[in-house]
Amino acid sequence: MINVHAEGELGYVVTDGLPDIPGDSIADRLACLNDGDGALRRHLMLAPRGNPACSVNLLMPPVDPRADAAFIIMQPDRAHASSGSNSICVTTALLESGMVEMREPETVVTLETAAGLVTARAECHDGRCVRVHLDMVPAFVEALDVPLVTDDWGTITADICYGGVFYALVDVGHVGLTIAPAHAARLAEIGMALQAGFNRAHEISHPEIPAISGIAYVMFRQVLESGETRTATIMPPGRLDRSPCGTGSSAHLAALHARGLITVGETITTCSVINSRFEVTLTGVTEIAGRHAVLPRISGRGWRFGETVIDTDPSDIFADGYAVSDVWGPDAGSLNPSSGCR
Repeated sequence: MINVHAEGELGYVVTDGLPDIPGDSIADRLACLNDGDGALRRHLMLAPRGNPACSVNLLMPPVDPRADAAFIIMQPDRAHASSGSNSICVTTALLESGMVEMREPETVVTLETAAGLVTARAECHDGRCVRVHLDMVPAFVEALDVPLVTDDWGTITADICYGGVFYALVDVGHVGLTIAPAHAARLAEIGMALQAGFNRAHEISHPEIPAISGIAYVMFRQVLESGETRTATIMPPGRLDRSPCGTGSSAHLAALHARGLITVGETITTCSVINSRFEVTLTGVTEIAGRHAVLPRISGRGWRFGETVIDTDPSDIFADGYAVSDVWGPDAGSLNPSSGCR
């Protein structure tokens, strides 16, 4: 397993030793992982091998002949279809390990995800991948200004948008906070509650990929005086994305374009709670199943910082993993095998 982070967000890359994951497409394999018993997810993601503030990327041979590699993103709650920060991590791992030949000054890597193909153009220098520019899957608006009545914050409105997974995009002022490290725990708590509320109120699935359904994350937004947008994507079991979030930035771009606030060729900057940044460019427009969609390009950096070898000992009493609420948050019990969530 190659250890990488993209703008602060951990994205480990499993390069070998995975069991066979059946499916004729990467989306089928995603569905298989999410419909199965969850043992692989818990083994890799939960303690004592994993931690709540990371993703684990399952690298696998592509189905599409145009792709150099395919991957699925594992997180504590489930397997996910697409991720910008993890695409940067995977690209960095592939090139710096030699699994894909690096060519300087630029190497193009085509990644297959359950959401579709992502083209990564990597700036390369002295054997290192120094910046990655991702042509993401098309992003679109499901609905703008969707209301949710809450007991604690009154009526919250969100833009429900797709950027590789579905998001509820919420302006952070609606919950009386700003996006700052001191507010991270409270934002995580609120975001998890809002995600559950919006999912109860709205059944959503991708019009062409049934395996992608439901609102994966709430992403809080805050426009800064600099004109940048600070983001805080709330990820199960209750923590903030350390990067500005690539699929969330893509969803945000779709909302901006739907409101006439950005045009083709323009670039915005999104920044995270730890002040790392993505450059987000609207490169074009298209249609997905008759819906207007935008073509986002996400630019950011990844760093390889080590390797991990995971052994499976048949006598390990915690081979199935565990989560305790002091680190994993109040919903830790739902992740444990004893909860029946298998």
